[in-house]
Amino acid sequence: METALSIEKVLLAFAAALAIGLSALATAWAQSKIGAAGAGALAEKPELTGTIIILLAIPETMVILGFVIAAMILLMV
Repeated sequence: METALSIEKVLLAFAAALAIGLSALATAWAQSKIGAAGAGALAEKPELTGTIIILLAIPETMVILGFVIAAMILLMV
């Protein structure tokens, strides 16, 4: 009986790790594309600095949502 409870906790921890890890990878991929395009745009129009910073900050919400999901998974226990 104790083994089943341990396996359940391991699976919940793995699900929480996936929630954070996959959202972090997706954010990194999105920011790399936005950063490359933003650098090119800033080379031509330096007045777009504020817009590029905002566009780089938007994908961070994916990590925040992944953290919330992971917290919900872990608090389910």
